[in-house]
Amino acid sequence: MLCSPGYLLSSALFLTLSSFLFFSFFFVIEKMVPSKPEEVVTVDVSQAKTLLLSDHQYLDVRTEEEFRRGHCVAPKILNVPYMLSTPQGRVKNPNFLDQVSSLLSPTDDILVGCQSGARSLNATSELVAAGYKKVRNIGGGYLAWVDQSFPINKEQQQSAN
Repeated sequence: MLCSPGYLLSSALFLTLSSFLFFSFFFVIEKMVPSKPEEVVTVDVSQAKTLLLSDHQYLDVRTEEEFRRGHCVAPKILNVPYMLSTPQGRVKNPNFLDQVSSLLSPTDDILVGCQSGARSLNATSELVAAGYKKVRNIGGGYLAWVDQSFPINKEQQQSAN
């Protein structure tokens, strides 16, 4: 049985259109589904100490009070709290990203630390999501730094006279 030329042409157009729609659908879906978020890289304090000596920026995300009580010795260190102390307890700093962005570039080599590693993990995740490409979390934070007897700075207490 022979098929008419019109039937063959309409079948070919149907297959072409079907293929086009099929692949277009998956292309659109792929663009709609977010790709796997970048994973946070965590380094231990020994690795962090080495990286700090090779021109990495240290971003301490503890409160200002914690920072004054003691912080890592680093050639480049900034304190931008991720959490703020309020009468109701600690709340996330709503200006964290803006404050960091005014001081650091998304292409800077940044190590993020806190007291124990929890806040810095959250802060690092937020920075990665905001486009910071070379940011790492310091596992164990300041407590692990002190446990290793690495050098610290403490701001001098003013005596009451």
